[in-house]
Amino acid sequence: MTAATVLRGVRAAIIDLDGTMLDTVPDFHVAINRMRAEFALAPIAAERIALMVGKGSENLIRAVLALDFDAAGVAERFEAAMLAYQRHYLAINGDFSALYPDVLAGLEALKAAGLRLACVTNKPIAFALPLLRQKGLRDYFDIVYGGDSLARKKPDPLPLQQVCADFDLAPRQVVAIGDSSNDAQAARAAGCPVLTVPYGYNHGHSIHDTDSDGIVDTLLEAARLISLHNKPAH
Repeated sequence: MTAATVLRGVRAAIIDLDGTMLDTVPDFHVAINRMRAEFALAPIAAERIALMVGKGSENLIRAVLALDFDAAGVAERFEAAMLAYQRHYLAINGDFSALYPDVLAGLEALKAAGLRLACVTNKPIAFALPLLRQKGLRDYFDIVYGGDSLARKKPDPLPLQQVCADFDLAPRQVVAIGDSSNDAQAARAAGCPVLTVPYGYNHGHSIHDTDSDGIVDTLLEAARLISLHNKPAH
């Protein structure tokens, strides 16, 4: 199907957070290396951390520990490392992260087009809400779900299905916008159209290898594309 076909009738958008609206790797970099220092481990580069982001905090911390320990060592240290990471992350949440270009303009355009918006992220809700507020994004969204808000997180379709139910819309009327295969897989399984951005964190893989309905350079371009295919006929 073409973008024109799948985007026709879209009335809401589900937007990812890390790697889609905000470049948060600098926050992860600081928090993780402060956690590693507590375990007398050497700091690691931001580029390495970027490859691990996107599947939730538990997966992130296990991956970070696996750089230095075998499976038994990771299991032994995981709980303490997770607590340390959460403490450090909450202390600096948003201080080093930055909005990607045209995010605010894109959100404005989506709202102006009459779309309802939800933010669905695998970031814990206790991290996501303060970050959205700090960056001036919270009020754009009717709904925010974190990775621990529901029983399962992306790439499982459950969070997207829940948003569709909350909005009382069919999945084909709700477009997902994200930066990774997590977003695309969740959308495909939920029956939602999906657009991807090329600048985020896709676990080290090209976004061109991801099954989506189109790649948009910015959220503003996504808003224009959705509006283009939903103009009333004259």
